[in-house]
Amino acid sequence: MRPSAADPRELVRTQARLWELLPERFAGVELSPVTPLGTCSAVGTINQHQVLSTIRGTEVASDPTNELAIEAAVRRRAGQARVDLAACQRVVRAQPFDGPGMSAHFQLFVLVSSARDTGSGRTEAELLIDHFNFWADVLGAAADLTFTTFTPSALTERIEDTVRPAVRAPLREDSERTKSATYYTGTALSVGTRDAEMGDGGFTSWTADLLGDAKERCLTSCISTERLTAVSAAQRQ
Repeated sequence: MRPSAADPRELVRTQARLWELLPERFAGVELSPVTPLGTCSAVGTINQHQVLSTIRGTEVASDPTNELAIEAAVRRRAGQARVDLAACQRVVRAQPFDGPGMSAHFQLFVLVSSARDTGSGRTEAELLIDHFNFWADVLGAAADLTFTTFTPSALTERIEDTVRPAVRAPLREDSERTKSATYYTGTALSVGTRDAEMGDGGFTSWTADLLGDAKERCLTSCISTERLTAVSAAQRQ
């Protein structure tokens, strides 16, 4: 497995900037590099063959959003009204990556928020606003933030009358997207610039499944720190 092509010094600067811009409501979490076996396949329905399993009942971290969703469920069960978590983690995927700039290991900066549904899409709208505004602050004027509605719901109306006016960047609907239509529930999002996709996210049923409560709402979003570092360097030239 080859080393990352990213300059570690630039990568650290990117990480520091992300943590600086992160709102206080998000609690930072330092995740373990290994997780219980089946974390991704059981929580996020990822094929276990795409995860690097060990012989000791664990697997190498491959998606920090799954790990944070478990932590969010623990905190929600303990009584926290709303949980907002963030983490930065290098992950390893077991499938081959042959495209330019692609690697079997890469670093992700992720957000996971979980709260109980209050009806009419209001909870989902609040979560979306906080995630979109963070990525808008990170990407600045170059931000290209999109959403895709796979299943129409009350949130569809809230995006127009509540989310759009509150987000600090233009919000574009990507009605052509089909990627991850079965992975996310209802609405997905994408984070990047017009020239470079850097990450995505969406609503999942993870905390609802973990807590056995269909009223639980969970939003995840992430960005590749290596891609963000490369794009930021290109913009400075």
